[in-house]
Amino acid sequence: MTDAVDRSALRQFLLGLAQGMNASAESVDRIGETIAEIAAAYDGADIDFVVLPTIIIVETGDGEEERVAFRSVTTASFRFDQIAALYDLIAQARTGTVDPLDGIRRLNEIGAMRPRLGWFTRTLGHAILTTGLALLLAPTWQGALIAFGLGFGIGLLKLVRSPTLQLIMPIAAAFVCATAVFLLAEVVEIGDPIRLLIAPLATFLPGGVLTTATVELAAGQMISGASRLIYGFVQLALLAFGILAAGAVVGVSSRSYQPLDASSFLPWWVALLGILVFALGNYLHFSAPPSTFGWVLLALVVAYVGQWAGAKFIDPTVGGFIGAVSVTPVVFWVAGLRHGPPSQLTFLPAFWLLVPGAAGLVGLTEAFATGNGLADFTTALVSVMSIALGVLIGTALYRVVHHGAEEIVQFVVAPPPAADAEPAPTLWQRLSAPLRRLRRR
Repeated sequence: MTDAVDRSALRQFLLGLAQGMNASAESVDRIGETIAEIAAAYDGADIDFVVLPTIIIVETGDGEEERVAFRSVTTASFRFDQIAALYDLIAQARTGTVDPLDGIRRLNEIGAMRPRLGWFTRTLGHAILTTGLALLLAPTWQGALIAFGLGFGIGLLKLVRSPTLQLIMPIAAAFVCATAVFLLAEVVEIGDPIRLLIAPLATFLPGGVLTTATVELAAGQMISGASRLIYGFVQLALLAFGILAAGAVVGVSSRSYQPLDASSFLPWWVALLGILVFALGNYLHFSAPPSTFGWVLLALVVAYVGQWAGAKFIDPTVGGFIGAVSVTPVVFWVAGLRHGPPSQLTFLPAFWLLVPGAAGLVGLTEAFATGNGLADFTTALVSVMSIALGVLIGTALYRVVHHGAEEIVQFVVAPPPAADAEPAPTLWQRLSAPLRRLRRR
């Protein structure tokens, strides 16, 4: 009976870990790999599982002892402090040192964690986050001030815990922000009104969802990838509908949905200021642990410099690709440090900075409102694909370098063989072994 109780607790523990990783915006292939490692640490050779965006199934035992547990996954998302606590627990679970019952208790505590910062500080953080992104997308001082005010208002709305309001929040937020921006654009020099709208709506943009969907499709996870892709485009459509509805009420022309002249943009160093302000806003709004601010800022700088270099020296379409390739190994390297933050905590702000969702929202809005918007939307799709491809290639590069370095270190520091043992293979023999096997075939 003890074994059955232990297996039941282990099933619930694995379900909770997978649900938490899903709330941390992790892809299902990464969730599957992690759960497999943890199950192996608990001698779970008889454990099988299925991970999808909306349901998780875990099976233990064999034959008459077979037991199945499943859990419906909600769309709730974790704050940064919850993500950090979850991945600390995952690191311990990988070694099998956490009792499943204790792990379930800690998962419940993580889910019920109160924000480290108060409601006003988190709302102010949303306004600061919005201002930083406005300095990057539509850099005018007037636009930054308007973005701060709109960001503070949206931050207050997000504090309301009403299921009904949560359903219509994207449309309501887009409508309110677009109405304010279109009315102010007549009297204040704010630059491109559509790009300014992206800033207060940043936390509603499904940039991370679209990128994760593309990565999952490339990894062969067709069900989860396709469902996330559709979900992301529906979110974009809801936001675009709110903007278009506001335009119809205010009475703007189709020219208002097209990019404006950038002659009033601020100096180049304002972009660096925008990155710093954006990092500070993420830190405050998502109640990030104090030690993570510097790492998030590093990831944002690497992502932005990579994107800028790709757009400047190659083509704007591949800017996101270069940014993703640059930041992905850095994020995994930081996560591998002894006191480094989990990869998701630094990945998510970088996704928002690369703004694949922002490009999609601009393109979708112009597609409905102007004659040449469909071409812009196609360009946005290419940007999303390029960022996802950059994440895939960056991940592959990190794994090749990381595992290759580990093998070299193990070879160098390996203890001397016993007197009666076979001689250890030379470095050349290890490196040429795959080629010899290929020749024998």
